[in-house]
Amino acid sequence: MYFLTGWPRRLLCPLKSQEEPFHLRPSSQRFYFAVLSETQLSIWFSRPSVLIVSYIESAKAAVQFGVYQKAEWKPDDSMIAVATAKGYVLLFDVLGGADGKSLYEPVYPRGSPRVRVTPGYKEEQCAPALSLEMKKPVDLEAPITSLQSLQDDLLLCTADGYLHVLHWDGLGSNGRKAVCLTTIPFSLDLQSARGGPSLDLEGVHICCMEYCVTLDGFAVVLSDGRLGFITPLSNTITTDQLQGVWAADVNDGTCVAVNNKYRLMAFGCASGSVLVYMIDSTTGSMQLSHKLELTPKHFPDVYNKTGPVKLICWSPDYSVAMVTWECGGLSLWSVFGAHLICTLGEDFAYRSDGTKKDPVKISSMSWGAEGYHLWVLPNKHERQGEEEEEQQQEDKEDKEEGEEGEMASSPQPSVQAGILQFQFIKSALTVNPCTSNQEQVLLHGEDRLYLTCGDLSQVHSASEPHPHSHMNPHDSSPLHHPPDPDSPLSQGLSTLLGHKHWHVVQIHSTYLESNWPIRFAAIDTAGQCMAVAGRRGLAHYSLCTRKWKLFGNVTQEQNMTVTGGLAWWKDFVVVACYNFTDQQEQLRLYQRSSNLDNAFASVTKLHSDTLLLNVFRDMVILFRADCSICLYGLERRNDSPHPTASVELLQEVSMSRYIPHPALVVSVTLTSVRTETGITLKAPQQACMAESIMLNLAGQLIMLQRDRSGPQVREKETPANNKKLLPFCPPVVLAQCVENVWTTCRSNRKKRHLLEALWLSCGEAGMKVWLPLFPRDHRKPHSFLSRRIMLPFHINIYPLAVLFEDALVLGATNESVLYDGLQGSSEPLEALFPYCTVERTSQIYLHHILRQLLVRNLGEQALMLAQSCASLPYFPHVMELMVHVVLEEEATSREPIPDPLLPTVAKFITEFPLFLQTIVHCARKTEYALWNYLFAAVGNPKDLFEECLMAQDLDTAASYLIILQNMEVPAVSRQHATLLFNTALEHGKWDLCRHMIRFLKAIGSGEMETPPPTPTTQEPSSGGFEFFRNRSISLSQSADAIATGKFNLQKTFSMPSGPSVKGRDAECAENMYIDMMLWRHARHLLEQVRLRDLGCFSAQLGFELIGWLCRERNRVARVEDFVCALKRLHKDFLWPFPVVPGGSISSPLKNGRCRTVLSTRLLKSQSADSLLNSDMDTAPPQAASTSHTWLDGLGQTSKDMDAASSAHSNRHSPQTHDAFLSLLTNKVEEYSVGSATDLTETSSVVDGDWTMVDESSSTLSLSQAELEHISMELANKGPHKSQVQLRYLLHVFMEAGCLEWCVVIGLILRDANVIKQVIGFLDSPEVPQETVQSVRGGLLAVDAWVSADCLGYKPFLNLIQPQLQDLMDSAAEQVQPEAFQPGGLSSKLGAAEGPGSAAAPRAEDGRGATAPPGLAPPSLEPAGSFPRPSHEDCPPELTEEQGEDEGAYDCTLS
Repeated sequence: MYFLTGWPRRLLCPLKSQEEPFHLRPSSQRFYFAVLSETQLSIWFSRPSVLIVSYIESAKAAVQFGVYQKAEWKPDDSMIAVATAKGYVLLFDVLGGADGKSLYEPVYPRGSPRVRVTPGYKEEQCAPALSLEMKKPVDLEAPITSLQSLQDDLLLCTADGYLHVLHWDGLGSNGRKAVCLTTIPFSLDLQSARGGPSLDLEGVHICCMEYCVTLDGFAVVLSDGRLGFITPLSNTITTDQLQGVWAADVNDGTCVAVNNKYRLMAFGCASGSVLVYMIDSTTGSMQLSHKLELTPKHFPDVYNKTGPVKLICWSPDYSVAMVTWECGGLSLWSVFGAHLICTLGEDFAYRSDGTKKDPVKISSMSWGAEGYHLWVLPNKHERQGEEEEEQQQEDKEDKEEGEEGEMASSPQPSVQAGILQFQFIKSALTVNPCTSNQEQVLLHGEDRLYLTCGDLSQVHSASEPHPHSHMNPHDSSPLHHPPDPDSPLSQGLSTLLGHKHWHVVQIHSTYLESNWPIRFAAIDTAGQCMAVAGRRGLAHYSLCTRKWKLFGNVTQEQNMTVTGGLAWWKDFVVVACYNFTDQQEQLRLYQRSSNLDNAFASVTKLHSDTLLLNVFRDMVILFRADCSICLYGLERRNDSPHPTASVELLQEVSMSRYIPHPALVVSVTLTSVRTETGITLKAPQQACMAESIMLNLAGQLIMLQRDRSGPQVREKETPANNKKLLPFCPPVVLAQCVENVWTTCRSNRKKRHLLEALWLSCGEAGMKVWLPLFPRDHRKPHSFLSRRIMLPFHINIYPLAVLFEDALVLGATNESVLYDGLQGSSEPLEALFPYCTVERTSQIYLHHILRQLLVRNLGEQALMLAQSCASLPYFPHVMELMVHVVLEEEATSREPIPDPLLPTVAKFITEFPLFLQTIVHCARKTEYALWNYLFAAVGNPKDLFEECLMAQDLDTAASYLIILQNMEVPAVSRQHATLLFNTALEHGKWDLCRHMIRFLKAIGSGEMETPPPTPTTQEPSSGGFEFFRNRSISLSQSADAIATGKFNLQKTFSMPSGPSVKGRDAECAENMYIDMMLWRHARHLLEQVRLRDLGCFSAQLGFELIGWLCRERNRVARVEDFVCALKRLHKDFLWPFPVVPGGSISSPLKNGRCRTVLSTRLLKSQSADSLLNSDMDTAPPQAASTSHTWLDGLGQTSKDMDAASSAHSNRHSPQTHDAFLSLLTNKVEEYSVGSATDLTETSSVVDGDWTMVDESSSTLSLSQAELEHISMELANKGPHKSQVQLRYLLHVFMEAGCLEWCVVIGLILRDANVIKQVIGFLDSPEVPQETVQSVRGGLLAVDAWVSADCLGYKPFLNLIQPQLQDLMDSAAEQVQPEAFQPGGLSSKLGAAEGPGSAAAPRAEDGRGATAPPGLAPPSLEPAGSFPRPSHEDCPPELTEEQGEDEGAYDCTLS
């Protein structure tokens, strides 16, 4: 509502005097302020804030009258009454101001356009020269306790118990009456009162009194602390016609302030709280409405130490009250008790080093014009000490005041008086409530506007960057197209919540100088146009053009004043104003793009003064001073060169029977809200019609609905032009204590609950929503079910706007920034008050509404509402909040709850897919003590864990595991952790696997009640090639433990020495348990021929692949089917099948269908050149379906394969080739610099360019050398990364002696050296005979397959024909195996590491126990590594093919 901004200004009195000002009183318009010191009356002007005149009493008169105490202005500002200590009333005439003389005038440079203005224009900006002239004093013979100005009378209360009525003009004896307090009958209400005078008022007098216009009576505080209200029974105050009522049970009142707009009386109490009373309209008794008090929750250290309330000040628009206490400090509340600011806590009360500051004690305060300033007089005895503390320069120039540092210790003979001026910005809703149907927050300070509207560029085209996030509205920027005025634009979340900064627009200085203060501000629906109205005229601004539009003719501007507010309708600004020339009230519409001139305005004459205005679709609703409501229809006309609007009166409604005083109406709104929402199916169409009027009458929300009880006329039967509007029913009260109302005229079928609701802000009671209830699926509504329901809920911010579809409330909040010690020892004002800023805030309210519906057993409605909002980005957060709030309340409650809500909430959340996440996130953010209560309602965490596993939501399952670990015994945690570990392994979630290994170890060490040991060996960083890291998760194995087969590769498998085994039994057992699972998974992968996954698994988890393969050499590490294995490797490593050069296609072949298959494969796997050169016609489209399964699977295996490989499916379209080829060249460049991109991003295309063989030559004529050359060219073609990975795996299998796998990898790499080497090993007598037979059988099977299906391998098989022949020949001789020495193998391996196997470095280099840990062998290049923890590296196949592993879920507990 109101927000502090910046630092307070300090106004220094130019007259040096020893007297300190202590009393401040504003004139009726708040342009002048009377400031009293003991013998001096000064008048200050508000803008510029300067001293105009000062009257100093002579010493003789000062002795006679006593010191000045209080002052009061006459309503027309022509006189001031001053009460003195000895019972005199001094009346001063205020002269001047009208004769045109000025004390201060603006000086313009010569030639400035502002000089050539109409006469009388300049006076608006001048400080007038006034003089004070004292009239004859009036002696009341008793100290005066209170002054109050009425229209023609001055009411004074004296300490002898009398009320004196003085006439401002006739000051003879006939001009005054006196009423004794004891003659006024008091009672608890007006019905029982008619008795005689009250006897208990002897010796009691009124110590504070204020007149309330709208209640027509006086709120009084008596000297014994009782509170009362005195009302005259007729228009004149005479003895026998006054009547009083008490407030029951209060006797510590100190002061009072009345709120005329809301008919409230705020009484300050000695306890420090403020009691706000209203008058009951039926009995006339005083009823407590609410209290304004600091709560122990928010102010634990000061809430009961404030002292009595010193002063209460309502703002000029009566929307907020400022309170100060005897002990100092300021606090601001909204009219119905929402707390906005307090200077007793946070940065106001503490310095940055934590020391406490003394709050400023205040002797008097008053609001300035329109509430933009609060004028404050600090206490006398404090001010000398604060002279240097409150060192604030009005224009940041008075730095010379800093020399007054000694004034605290030695009082100076004369002190410069100071007034503090706090600066505020306020919401446009306070004075122009018609802005409540917008979804923007608009605040205005005295010279600038703050808006939260998002970037215009985002609203219309997301591609344009936002050019004007600056504060300065005048820098140039490209023009944007203004939005279409006819489309009601709902701004997206991104625009409204994109940042925390305000868009600040400076109000045009030319307009401001002559029309300060700004009284109204409005913004259009799209948030792109603003309009402001000051004392006279108006101006509007466009965010698109960054320009203000002012009246070109200043006379027109000065001849009108806005009375009822401003609003935007499409691209017109609608104004209810008073025209001084014609002396009549008018409704005007000015078009945004035309010049601001009456010539382009559409003007409608009105019969009565307009107090409020609002716009709904194409209608304007006016509330007038005669308590009537008028509805006008608007229509845009484009017939003239400038668009105009026509206005016609539709309906008038008199409300004088229901409204006691027109000033009590806070807002008037036209809405489509009605009580019978769910009746018809065509309700959404009717939702657009103006169905009812909402009036906020002094905080009571009154609704007038259209009366549909009469004979209904069908819309078709009436011609469109004379459609008569239905009359309105008598009003119904919907709610009390309402500050603001929000509603929208948009409709949305999916979110009808939110868009057809009515939103209310109710001060300390939070917010309320009047929600429509719809029958589900258009069933017949229940007769007992109400059509709407009012739901209250609390929010933590003060609401300023509601985003209907997004279920958000927007607001603003005060933040403060400390600046300490800016001037050394003498603290400036900055140290006393922090610098205040205003921040945008927002809050979700959906969980409150859902909860309220569930409490009322309206679960079906809650479900419909939640489902309509399920797409919101913060919907999961809403669900969590709902569970969390209910859990905290119920689990911490001291008394048993008869009907707990948590089970209902839990059941409600199960309707949504994020149920499991919601519960676990909520549990982990809640303390452990509440978990049992939570899981008693939502279900056993073990069951929820298993549900997560079934849904394959492993991350959520891991969160449940943490809960199980805390709630269950270790054995149960281990069992579930094992399940999760196995599943994570299967899905390739390596990060999760690493966490699970750590978790399982922690459980193992926890069982023995010892902390988990820290490994003694550091993991060396190996520059990205993670295969050769030291193992940190294996148990400390000795070389003998591994020699399970006949091999004893001691050097190969030596380990860094880990922690000693003694005393580590638990850890060893735990490590053994984990290793068993890892071994089982590796076996599983190898059985399924998933070599790439095996490599990833080994790299990511540091698995000892070579040692394990040594043990499994004759078991699982065999190859059953060489052809399947070869196909699978092609698929997993995205390795292209070899192709026959183009000429061979025409040669006669054994298999008839080979031709088409080869040519499709050719298309698939050749480089750019060959793709363009090959003859497309050789590949009919249907051939693709006959090709092998790896072709079909290729597109589906990877979800994240890029366009290069996904383009295969439509490879016959030429456009596809273009995109695909250019993409490929990028990839080639990336790989050539050795990037470690995930290999699913590579394509299956051979990315080299090899020469096409001429088609005329046949294959048969090629020589052996040419064949070998082509084979070698092809052998190197495949994704570089896959090549490095295959080479590495080849090296691993060689080291482990798995010769069958070496053959398969040698085949796919088409590396003749590898095959020669392996076949050479097979001759060795140490190799088991089964291996020899297996290799022989496998090669024969491959040969058969190649001849039938894949001729591309033929050249390579021809190349290794001699070795194959040797192998076949040796089959005849059955050689008995002898002892196979490891040394022999090592030497052969070493010999074989020629150029052909350069990418397969020896394991001994990186893994020997003697090698220093930081040393990596030079041949290890990181380009082809399986990089460690990134998620992308988990192979795509894993997500789709989960192999069935029978042992996957049975857990052995060690």
